[in-house]
Amino acid sequence: MGPSMGWERELQSWLEPFLTHLRHPARRRMCPVYVAGLIGPGARKSLQPMAARLAPADYDQLHHFLAVAPWDEAPLEAELFAQANQLVGGPDAILVIDDTALPKKGTHSVGVASQYAGAVGKKTNCQTLVSLTLAKDEVPIPILLRLFLPDTWIKDPDRLQRAGVLEAFWGARSKPEIALAELQRVMQAGVRFGAVVTDAGYGNSAPFRQGLSALGLLWAVGIPRIQKMYPSKVK
Repeated sequence: MGPSMGWERELQSWLEPFLTHLRHPARRRMCPVYVAGLIGPGARKSLQPMAARLAPADYDQLHHFLAVAPWDEAPLEAELFAQANQLVGGPDAILVIDDTALPKKGTHSVGVASQYAGAVGKKTNCQTLVSLTLAKDEVPIPILLRLFLPDTWIKDPDRLQRAGVLEAFWGARSKPEIALAELQRVMQAGVRFGAVVTDAGYGNSAPFRQGLSALGLLWAVGIPRIQKMYPSKVK
């Protein structure tokens, strides 16, 4: 029994609470294969190269798992919230709001555009996602990602339709708007934390800051050095 098999057993054990929410046996079998492909070795994370590395005989089932069978993310998301809350949730936990970028070479991935990516410190062709991470002490647990659609997509309904984006998501939403909506959903799910922190990318949005206060949250946000400040009496 080599290290690889031990790693696979550990992954299977970690995924077990989530696999119970996948009703079909084939989906429960393909899920660990796909996750292993995403986090394992190999630069290319598209379906064909991952299947070739991990399950050459199961390409059709892996493709069906991803592209054909309907997804209901709600029970998986609820399980993730519950697991994270059990591990690090509580009054001493912090909810961190940030961006994450996925560099891309093509133009077909939903939301891909030339936009700023903090990971590389410059504009690049990528997808940008709003991330929420529950953290306590030195243990961070990412609990939510939501894709941001830039104007080049929002202003092109044909492109949205071709990519299969649901019409409910065709409207323009800023990253602070997305973050605030998802934050409320996390709170409604019972995730516990004592404060919210984020950088100036969100902190410079007055509606976002006001939204945090309206929710009764303790928060600390970054602001640009040119941010104008006024006493509370100023209307």
